Amino acid sequence: MTPPSSDLLNIFIVYFTNFINYVVSIIELFMVFEQKQDSMKKTLEASLPKPPQREKKKLFPDSNLFAHWGENLSDDDQKEAQALFQQYGYNVFLSDRLPLDRVLPDTRDPRCATKKYPKDLPSIGVVLIYFNEALSVIKRAIRSIIDRTPKHLLKEIIMVDDHSTNENLKGDLDMYVKSIEKQNPDLRIIRVKHPKQRGLAQARISGWRAATADVVAVLDAHIEVHELWAEPLLTQIQADRTVVVSPVFDKVKYDDLSVSPYLPASHAFDWALWCMYESFMPEWYKLNDTSLPGKSPSVMGIFVADRKYLGEIGVLDGGMHIYGGENVELGIRVWTCGGSIEVVPCSRIAHIERHHKPYMPDLSFAMKRNALRVAEVWMDGYKHNVNLAWNLPFKDHGIDIGDVSERKKLREKLKCKPFKWYLDNVYPMLDSWDNIVSYGGMKNINATMCIDQGPVPGHTPIAYGCFYYLPQHTFYRTSGELYIGGLKSHKYNDNRCLTDDGNKDNEPGLYNCKEAMQKGMGIYWDFTQGKEMKNRQTKRCLEIINKKLIIQECTGQRWEMQNIIEAL
Repeated sequence: MTPPSSDLLNIFIVYFTNFINYVVSIIELFMVFEQKQDSMKKTLEASLPKPPQREKKKLFPDSNLFAHWGENLSDDDQKEAQALFQQYGYNVFLSDRLPLDRVLPDTRDPRCATKKYPKDLPSIGVVLIYFNEALSVIKRAIRSIIDRTPKHLLKEIIMVDDHSTNENLKGDLDMYVKSIEKQNPDLRIIRVKHPKQRGLAQARISGWRAATADVVAVLDAHIEVHELWAEPLLTQIQADRTVVVSPVFDKVKYDDLSVSPYLPASHAFDWALWCMYESFMPEWYKLNDTSLPGKSPSVMGIFVADRKYLGEIGVLDGGMHIYGGENVELGIRVWTCGGSIEVVPCSRIAHIERHHKPYMPDLSFAMKRNALRVAEVWMDGYKHNVNLAWNLPFKDHGIDIGDVSERKKLREKLKCKPFKWYLDNVYPMLDSWDNIVSYGGMKNINATMCIDQGPVPGHTPIAYGCFYYLPQHTFYRTSGELYIGGLKSHKYNDNRCLTDDGNKDNEPGLYNCKEAMQKGMGIYWDFTQGKEMKNRQTKRCLEIINKKLIIQECTGQRWEMQNIIEAL
């Protein structure tokens, strides 16, 4: 008799289930076998000696670009990165591979995050100055400004091209700007192109002329703005239209483009007019709040100001060449003509610090000329301190500073205070150098050699062939001190004095003047141009015997200083 269909189905299910279980068990056996095989293989491989790993060779071991970056780059990538580094002074190879909207660390004082700013702030126009800048760097600057500036405040971006020659700053940049305009139809983007290179001051003036916003921010193109960069600056200007403000700059390292915060500090300068950071006035530190704005003698070059006010006080000196001095000129002019300058710590801008400036490897000539121009217009009786700093004669220095008559008329029109007021009230830490009577190289007429500071560090001056650069710069004061190896611009720094401590080995010394005085060394000398150099304390003379600088009983050797201010 045939079993019912339901029984047949059950029998089938039982047999099928057993078959499936059998197959699964076979597969599991194979998997266990393979795992054991893999384990044995790894054990065997571990027991065998490993072939040596080939290290990537550094093709440019002396390049600053590769000192802390680029370990795993191929040879071709190293060559490309080095070529771009030499061309731009920073790591364009890496910049081209970073997001245009990369996130920046918040480097502000935590108290900045709690501050509230008015909604009805003035509109702002941002001026970007560039000359043969890397395309990706310019793009990142524009992107950061658009993304991190409130749309109702950002009226315009003015791009000033100081006669760039790079091809990708033509078509490629044009295409990027057009895409930005499509994405931001309410934002004005203005292009200004110079037919020839005019320098920083003229480029910034061109940007100011093209601007229409209430406030103009004059920036470099190798920057990235942080979140809430504009509001703190605009708030200060809204409260006082005569204040020129600057953010705190964070350092973008030229090699790995990482961001390092700088502490808030004022922007200042030395007598050569090189810019530098300086402490705020003591009153700022007593407030114990590093989120508060601090007064500053000058600006570093990046600044933000009421557009109309900046025009009223003469914008910048268009007679400046290429680079340098225009920031100090603006600082002195703003302060002495009724305004003020502040650094605002709650505003931060990340700024690429170049390793070198490719457009002018040696900035000294342009800087020297511009410094003399500033001195002639603004520094009154202190103008010759710039000559001292650059070791230039007061007259007939051979440098054409251009026509300054219009700038002098501007100073009269604005009824600006004298430079002494600026030294006394704004920048009292700048040493006025009142009693220098001669300076430059000091030559022994008999031996036809000069005093030189000798090895540094070290405390022994030497006789050396005259070449009249910094190691041989000497300065003689009416009080009798003779400084060797430069003259410090600030009161808190000590100069190095020529000394005679009366030692029997007859060697002169070179020590910080305060230290030498404390140790009782003879630091005061009698000197008359063309005659001997005698120590007032020991009555011995500075002389050169067999090409060696010594101190001994006077034999009548004569000295002469390169530049004389007052008859000696």
